Amino acid sequence: MALVGILLAAGRGKRFDPSGVQNKLLQPLSTGDAVVAASAKNMLAVVPRVVAVVRPGDDQVAALLGKLGCEVRVCADADLGIASSLTAAVEYTKGAEGWLVGLGDMPHVRPETMQALVATITRGARIAAPVFEGRRGNPVAFSSYHLPLLLALEGDQGARDILKSHAVSELIVDDVGVVRDIDTPGDL
Repeated sequence: MALVGILLAAGRGKRFDPSGVQNKLLQPLSTGDAVVAASAKNMLAVVPRVVAVVRPGDDQVAALLGKLGCEVRVCADADLGIASSLTAAVEYTKGAEGWLVGLGDMPHVRPETMQALVATITRGARIAAPVFEGRRGNPVAFSSYHLPLLLALEGDQGARDILKSHAVSELIVDDVGVVRDIDTPGDL
């Protein structure tokens, strides 16, 4: 079973830079990679196809992700919330057997963790999520069973309601990256 990776990279990063001048996704990490490039590379190491969702006008992020091998989709409704980006990607790939949904501002998730999530879906789970020290994190994997619910999402909660109301196969992981995102300059 081949899951499709979805990399959500359409946010504005207002907590990182309220003025909107600095795009957090393009900030360099200690490895030299931009935040979003590291996130994409980790996902591309696990799934053969990654669809990256960007907001209109974010040409630098779109070009970088395209160069890495992601299929880039521009979500015209990105400012309506993360659900718009997620539903756009799911709609675009709705023939998939499932999705590994990750965030562009989470560059520290290990590929092994993502591989374990994919394997859990392949073995028959409908939703798989990582848990680090009692905290549920990202990315989250969904089987195609949840296609109708994913397509019906709205707002800025992403798939949180689906996770609250359906069985989730939780994977206990030793990967702080699943709960570590880049929200402020100090997070770099």
